[in-house]
Amino acid sequence: MNAASADQIRLLDVQDLDVRLQQLAHKRKSLPEHAELESLTRDLAQLRDLHVAAQTEESDCAREQTKAEQDVDQVRQRAARDQQRLDSGAVSSPKDLENLQREIASLAKRQGDLEDVVLEVMERRESAQERVAELAERVTSVQSRIDDATGRRDAACAEIDGEAATVTKERAVVAGAVPADLLKLYEKLREQHGGIGAAKLYARSCQGCRQELAITELNEIRQAAPGTVVRCENCRRILVRTAESGL
Repeated sequence: MNAASADQIRLLDVQDLDVRLQQLAHKRKSLPEHAELESLTRDLAQLRDLHVAAQTEESDCAREQTKAEQDVDQVRQRAARDQQRLDSGAVSSPKDLENLQREIASLAKRQGDLEDVVLEVMERRESAQERVAELAERVTSVQSRIDDATGRRDAACAEIDGEAATVTKERAVVAGAVPADLLKLYEKLREQHGGIGAAKLYARSCQGCRQELAITELNEIRQAAPGTVVRCENCRRILVRTAESGL
């Protein structure tokens, strides 16, 4: 393949712009905010699960407390009725009086036991409420950090995308001046060789594979016409000759 020396050198400009686009893409993908957001999102999901669990526990305690308080109230009312019967003198039989007094004492003990249950449930509920409040605060804090990291990520991406758009436009202009067949070969080689399809021959070394060329290869390149498109024997990339090639 033949192409004017100026076109081959222009191909190096295309390569430089392509490298810059690769660097920008890598920079965008490697923004520290991505890892930060991933970690924070995991933390938030875990905290939300814990928060829901704490809310469920608090709700269960609330129902348990209501039931225990109802039980206490029922026992209290029954004891009050028995005490009223006892005080009214309506029960005259010694045996009935003894049974009534025994029941009142039993109800008093039962009421005390139930009131202890109410206190225990209230303590558990209070602890659950504190846990709910703590987790809600932590959820809010992590969400705030996520919002901040998202803003920083979006700003960084916008800046990178803006630069990439500028480079892409410049690349289109420069590539438009390169002969189609040369550009096609370059694109094919760039895809095959990690984004580098053309490299400068600098001080007798290929800047694509960083290998110094053998004497026989250098002699062949020296003898090649300026318009001949030469390839590196090591990496097969297009090798562009310049005043710095050391030929």
